[in-house]
Amino acid sequence: MKKTLYNYKAKVTEVYDGDTCTLEIDLGLNAFIKNEKIRLSRIDAPEVRGKEKEKGLRARDFLRQQILEKEIWLETIKDQEEKFGRYLGEIYLETKPEKYVNINDLMVEKGFAVYKKY
Repeated sequence: MKKTLYNYKAKVTEVYDGDTCTLEIDLGLNAFIKNEKIRLSRIDAPEVRGKEKEKGLRARDFLRQQILEKEIWLETIKDQEEKFGRYLGEIYLETKPEKYVNINDLMVEKGFAVYKKY
């Protein structure tokens, strides 16, 4: 995980699908943003509706298992919003002291998402 201006500690409060979640973000100095929707950058997971529903639900459930109600590190992409108004971000989960897994990459590695350029 890179330590940059755009890294935040956060708690995952909801997982909508395999590439969208809602966070409570700690901005420091006792300031928080609640209910911020984040789109996992660089990846695309199947939708939870329509033809992809079954795969989408599996992707969502895997992501929930990994991060729901957990404290994570969020790295936003230059605090830029995508076309649906969600911030793009990389999510890191600490697995051991000072050891982090990139959840975006894990979703692809486990077959629940694919890499995609936007």
